[in-house]
Amino acid sequence: MMPSPDHPRTEAPLLLHAQGLQFGWPGQPPLLAGRDLRLPAGVSFVTGDESCGKTSLLRLLAGDLVPQAGRIALWADGAWCSPDGDPAAWRRQVFWIDPATEAHDALSPRQFWDRQAQVWPRFSADAVEALSEDFALAPHLDKPLYMLSAGSRRKVWLTAGFASGATLTLIDQPFAALDGPSMRCLRALFTDASDHPGRAWVVADYEVPEGVPLAAHIRLP
Repeated sequence: MMPSPDHPRTEAPLLLHAQGLQFGWPGQPPLLAGRDLRLPAGVSFVTGDESCGKTSLLRLLAGDLVPQAGRIALWADGAWCSPDGDPAAWRRQVFWIDPATEAHDALSPRQFWDRQAQVWPRFSADAVEALSEDFALAPHLDKPLYMLSAGSRRKVWLTAGFASGATLTLIDQPFAALDGPSMRCLRALFTDASDHPGRAWVVADYEVPEGVPLAAHIRLP
């Protein structure tokens, strides 16, 4: 295993290892060229300018995109798994949702979370209840998602991600369209997550929120 150029906060056990990742869109310069990642539990941020590959990296880790070279592995339930080795096992360990998706528009938040509870064996209904209150989602719980604002929809996705219990949770631009109280709530959630011994969050955004302890900071050009 090649060492990562990024700097973990601690010597916590490795949860996510990506080696030699290469990816680019046809006819365009590569977004990733031999990138290595070694991430422990806790919160890691991927930052960079527009169109530098932040979302593409999350989609590679989710298994939505296939790297042109390199391997990805996750330590979960006492064994290493990979998206190319056992895609079904990978999907049981990795939470990812495109914040702009319309796939769930006909569902209410309650219905969406009920479906997520069927996917994630460690899904926490108690966490959903607490987070829906913290994010002020109570007036929207039985509305179809297409009626919600972009910020409220994002809060539905965030609630599912934190409640999922997934070993790896991938979040793209979590603060976009959020109101001030929800931003403060999310910072507190990331701070609490930074000490979790068995879960990793990889978050893509333009900058790191102030005061959140990081396991690693991955900067893309």
